[in-house]
Amino acid sequence: MSSPDREYPVAPPAPLKGRGAVTNLQGRYEKDERERVDDGWLHSVEGEENGAPPLRTQIFEERAKSILTRNSSPDIPFSVSLNPYRGCEHGCIYCFARPTHSYLGLSPGLDFESRIYAKINAPELLKRELAKRNYEPEPIALGVNTDAYQPVERDLRLTRRVIEVLHDCGHPFAAITKNSLIERDIDLLAPMAERGQFMAAITITTLDAEIARTLEPRASTPSRRLRTVRALADAGIPVGVSIAPVIPFVTEPDLERVLEACAEAGATSASYIVLRLPWEVAPLFKDWLAAHFPDRADRVMGRVRDMRGGKDYDSNFSTRMKGEGLWADMLRQRFRQATRRLGLNARQRGILDMSEFRRPENQTAAAKATAVPPNPQFDLF
Repeated sequence: MSSPDREYPVAPPAPLKGRGAVTNLQGRYEKDERERVDDGWLHSVEGEENGAPPLRTQIFEERAKSILTRNSSPDIPFSVSLNPYRGCEHGCIYCFARPTHSYLGLSPGLDFESRIYAKINAPELLKRELAKRNYEPEPIALGVNTDAYQPVERDLRLTRRVIEVLHDCGHPFAAITKNSLIERDIDLLAPMAERGQFMAAITITTLDAEIARTLEPRASTPSRRLRTVRALADAGIPVGVSIAPVIPFVTEPDLERVLEACAEAGATSASYIVLRLPWEVAPLFKDWLAAHFPDRADRVMGRVRDMRGGKDYDSNFSTRMKGEGLWADMLRQRFRQATRRLGLNARQRGILDMSEFRRPENQTAAAKATAVPPNPQFDLF
């Protein structure tokens, strides 16, 4: 674990296969401090790595009290979101949601990607919310905090059941993911897209499979995500690409190549976010840099601070997504020129039709359905 008085660990821990974080950094609300010490008893055993048992993912069932989260942040293009899971097994080292595990008394490091909480009553809570007489529909963003299509979804199918509720109610939503599992639900998503009720975004940070393997170890490979873009586009689903985050000297050189590959695969829109390092994400990311890219760690963090007013992170709404300064301006110009050349973002996007929404109790009587006037002002991605 990095100490507050130094930039990087003196001897970075060896990375764990299939995991993003290299430490189990303590959360900021924990009172007791822990330190891992090798007392000489650790030994290598067949099937174990680095003298320690392999870290296995644990799934915990959680009965949530509410399921829709609302925000009023001026730099976020949606105000309502839904996340069926807390924690994410994809293990992306840069994930801005990592600090939320601190609220559970757990580490934003390895705990975040190995101790997953599944909101098993999410579909029922959503249905109850949509049935309220005072509920006013607006597009829901699915899986923006932790990925709704992370590996556990293959078995639990919570996201699938949430989508079934939205499908049956004619409620518009958008989903963002870096997992090809979304293709499983095309049978529900395509008809909704045809009615203007759904759009998708696929996150692709780099085309380099080796970098992706350490950066986001349990997400689909970049080439597999490109095939997902094609599958969604071929099904008539509006699909965009999110290059998030752009990491200087790591994924940043790939910016134009990612845009070109996604445009060729059928994406019609694109967006980007520069690396964000809130709370515990900063020391976790520095440990990761020291373990995987020690030759360029200083350059990476130096460029990050160039875009953050000399700090590791600045949460100012006006700059936190794109950064500020000369390098941020150059990145913005590169992105604009590439998208213009490739025809991305050429059409208006993000218009979802809410006119066919009907409350759950009215589904059996279409003639009595509660109609809601369309509102074309929501630009989700």
